Amino acid sequence: MDAPSIVVDHLVLTTFLASLFASLFLYLLQQRRRSRENLKRSKRAQSRIDETLTVKSGNGVDIIIVGAGVAGAALAHTLGKEGRRVHVIERDLNEPDRIVGELLQPGGYLKLIELGLEDCVKEIDAQRVLGYALFKDGKHTKLSYPLDQFDSDVAGRSFHNGRFVQRMREKASSLLNVRMEQGTVTSLVEEKGIIKGVQYKTKDGQELKAFAPLTIVCDGCFSNLRRSLCKPKVEVPSNFVGLVLENCVLPFPNHGHVVLGDPSPILFYPISSSEVRCLVDVPGSKLPSLASGEMANYLKTMVAPQVPPQIRDAFISAVEKGNIRTMPNRSMPADPIPTPGALLLGDAFNMRHPLTGGGMTVALSDIVILRNLLNPLTNLTDKESLSKYIESFYTLRKPVASTINTLAGALYKVFLASPDDARSEMRRACFDYLSLGGVCSSGPVALLSGLNPRPMSLVLHFFAVAIFGVGRLLVPLPSVKRLWLGARLISSASGIIFPIIKAEGVRQMFFPRTIPAIYRAPPPSPPQ
Repeated sequence: MDAPSIVVDHLVLTTFLASLFASLFLYLLQQRRRSRENLKRSKRAQSRIDETLTVKSGNGVDIIIVGAGVAGAALAHTLGKEGRRVHVIERDLNEPDRIVGELLQPGGYLKLIELGLEDCVKEIDAQRVLGYALFKDGKHTKLSYPLDQFDSDVAGRSFHNGRFVQRMREKASSLLNVRMEQGTVTSLVEEKGIIKGVQYKTKDGQELKAFAPLTIVCDGCFSNLRRSLCKPKVEVPSNFVGLVLENCVLPFPNHGHVVLGDPSPILFYPISSSEVRCLVDVPGSKLPSLASGEMANYLKTMVAPQVPPQIRDAFISAVEKGNIRTMPNRSMPADPIPTPGALLLGDAFNMRHPLTGGGMTVALSDIVILRNLLNPLTNLTDKESLSKYIESFYTLRKPVASTINTLAGALYKVFLASPDDARSEMRRACFDYLSLGGVCSSGPVALLSGLNPRPMSLVLHFFAVAIFGVGRLLVPLPSVKRLWLGARLISSASGIIFPIIKAEGVRQMFFPRTIPAIYRAPPPSPPQ
């Protein structure tokens, strides 16, 4: 082959290779440009999706909680700790100042431990409560909580309600996925029978809407939202008149004191190392006037003579200082209207007379049940499944809640003074039955404290008191008059407890297993 041909061949080959590399370079450059454009389009699309999700789900919120009292704050921390994204809307985030919600029974304290909130009773000068002292007609008896089988830390706790609530709010707010906002919820947002979220007014007056798959309403005893989610039958059997006794020593330290006074009970319990809360129950809806001095006169002349002598001077001194406050005592059995996307909790849903201090125990027990119930549900947007689980909650809470509710209502009626001989005999029988000690005191106190909230145990002890009262009437020699009084006593006892049980729901209270529930026990723990 001659030299010119070789040169031509080299030129052809070089040109071919150059064209090949140039084409490859241009192809790679074009692919890179397309990749960049696709990435930009993908980001824009994702941005649009994110914006849509923000509008629909309230900035990625799983659960909206209305109210941040004891129930709302504890629930926010519990669900936040479970990984849920929670938006809490509370009317006033300043420290509450209330005269109730100050005594947590040992059963409630155990639930507090279960929720990891037991440190909320620390650093607020909370006082340990180990039982009750009962006073009647110059006699007294001490009733201790049956705490032998528990750790030494387990006991009741009494405190300033506001300090306790603020500690729980702080703990809930410390979680990154819990947002606590001050605002007033004005209504629930409903669409085709499903609750989608809430409409609320912010602290600075803006009208906004928040959306989430589940809205939990726990805005307290004055709830303006409960009518959408339950059939409220609120009763106000009495009012509490509250005082704070300063620097006085109770006859039985670390015990609540209940005076079976006339016409109704008087309560004393410590709320700090130097303060004792006094609550005077006044039956009915009408109260003596505070402004005219009628209330102070009533407390001095009618109530003070019934107060134990050791603290009578401190009581009169508190009355004279004039910081007298009142609070209506509400009772409302739980009667929910199952509504997709929403749930009621706390005093917004269920109330009982505060005589036994069971409200916080019921609320914390409900939160434990709800936490376990929602645990297997990773997708709260499945409304059908979520609704079934919520209906299960209303069933599963019944045995514990109904026992505490029934005891509170029944005990208040038994402790009321009455002109009726049968009711008076029942009151005396109750005091003497509890004074017997042993199972006669430990059984009822275990019920009252939330340590053994079993409906059947409540009914057995209640009628044991009635039978004990009848037995005393017939000893040493029965008479027609005494037999008739005994029959009326049994009838009176039945008239007290059975209407309360009926309102709570006989089947739900005693036979919850006969009611279908999608979920009855916590899911098995994953292997370690």
